[in-house]
Formats: sequence, C-alpha cells, structure tokens
Amino acid sequence: MAIHLIRYRDAGDIRWGVVKAGAIAPLSGYYATTADLIEKGADDLRAARSAGPLRIADVEVLSPVTAPCRLLCQGANYRQHMIESGMNPDAKAFNMFFEKADCSVSPPQGNVTRPAHVALLDYEVELALVFGKAITGPITVTADKLHEFVFGITIANDLSARDVQIPQMQFFKGKSYRGFCPMGPYLAVLDRDDFRYLDHLTLTLAVNGEVRQHDETKNLVYKPAETITEMSNFSDVSPGDVLLTGTPSGCALRIPPPLVRKLMQLVLSDREFWATFRKVQGRRPQYLKPGDLMMATIASADRVIDLGEQRVRVAEG
Repeated sequence: MAIHLIRYRDAGDIRWGVVKAGAIAPLSGYYATTADLIEKGADDLRAARSAGPLRIADVEVLSPVTAPCRLLCQGANYRQHMIESGMNPDAKAFNMFFEKADCSVSPPQGNVTRPAHVALLDYEVELALVFGKAITGPITVTADKLHEFVFGITIANDLSARDVQIPQMQFFKGKSYRGFCPMGPYLAVLDRDDFRYLDHLTLTLAVNGEVRQHDETKNLVYKPAETITEMSNFSDVSPGDVLLTGTPSGCALRIPPPLVRKLMQLVLSDREFWATFRKVQGRRPQYLKPGDLMMATIASADRVIDLGEQRVRVAEG
C-alpha cells in the first residue's frame, strides 16, 4: 500500500516523516536530499508507520523534491488541453518535452513571487513522477514495469510567465523563475500494485476558491510508460529527478486557433502581432495577481492515493 511521505522543518531541523491521519510519524534517519532518501531510506520509511505522531500544523512543510535535480516536463498532454491549444489528440503527432530549472522548486505552502516584469502569470497543476532508478540509455518501459523506475508521485504547479514564454519562444526561461514550481505536500511512495492508480487520479486547481482546472489522469494522451520509453532515447535521469506529466485544460492562456494565427501574422508585423497578443491576454481576468491563493489537489476517488493540498499565494515582486 502507498506510503505518504512529508518533508518538513521542526525546531530548525529538516526531517522526513510518514503521514498518517493528519499527523507525522518521523523517520529515524536524516536524508539531505530526495535522492538520499531513495537510496538509503527504504527500511526506515516502512518502519515509521508504527512511530509516534507529530502534528502537521506544528511544522513547516517543505517540498518533497530537493535540488539538485532535473525537472523534465511534458506539454499539452491532456485531451481537452490539446483541443484547447488547437491540436488533435487523436493524431498523437508528437510528445512535447521541455525542462524547468531546479531553482524553481518551492514549498507547497507559503508565497510565490511574481517577478516585477511579468504580467501574465499562469498556473498549471500537474502530476509529477519522481524517478527511483537511473536511466542511462534507451529502454522499453511497460505499465507493469513502471515500479522499477518510478519511486513515487507528488503535486507540481508549473507556474509560467506567458509574456516571456510565448513571445520569446523560451519555455525554459518563462517557466524557471525562482519559486515557479511549488511541489508537494506529500510524496506518495507506490508499491507495485499501486501503479494502477496512475490512470485513476483526479487533479483540481482552484484560485480564490474558484475551480479553474479539473480532470483525470485517464485523459493523458501520452501515458507515463510510453513517455519514459521515448525520453530514454535522448535523456538520462537519476534518482530524485522528476517528470511533470502535463496539465489539464483551464489555464489562463488562450492561444488563437492556427488559422487565425496565420491570418494575423500575414497582416501584422512581428512587433504588432506580439503587442496584440499581450493586449488580448491582458484582458483575461484568469491570470494570477498579487494576493491570489492557489489550491491544488491530486487524489484517487477512494483516497488510497491522496497527495494533500497545496496552498500557495501570489506575492508582488
């Protein structure tokens, strides 16, 4: 059965623990990074299920993913999000990959700063897979072999500066500002039988109590096994590295349909086109503003998998 881990600060010490009924059973060992925990903590995290509880409300909750690590990402990977982006999910033309800098990793509670030059700050709730085994060459991964490579899963919010990402065509830059990847609160360590839940998780993100994104992982176009197989042809990974598997529809960003974009680019200069893009997007009230509170959850219907709730507020830079 899945074990839900939490990383936290208590009286100045950073520790790991197992979450049980809203309390924490601390691990006996110290693990500086997620990779250390994966390598050395298997027996410890299973023994902690019988340890005494510590109240979550009494500690500072930290990201269960630690730097240094790689944050590999998939784009437009939910059916409705593909359709919303002017793509055909049934065509499966290509699996989109990009990366975020690991300085973007931040806690699942607290504030994230919107840089002063960013006006179009967007949210993207995603299921994140944490690798437990190194991949150093091409492999074939099937659904029944996922447990050999994936240690656990957690929540990620792939925050994006759309007025940097889109006009400059720089995914890495527009998605990598410091704090732009809140992760956690829980890292669910999956047993082999738990991997069937990867097709049956519900993702939800709300802003100020209004649900903006809501979908199920059964609607992923490129599933984890297929994605890791393809990725192994061009990328190594190490234990503790992460794959963000894409976000559902409902982001603030709205891209005009391909035909409209082509017509606009025929009649407008590049400068005019992007000025129009910023002006039109700027009218959308869905973009995040200072003071907005984002709440994100991922769970199975029976709560065997429940990754907790992120609560992150936007602060002005």
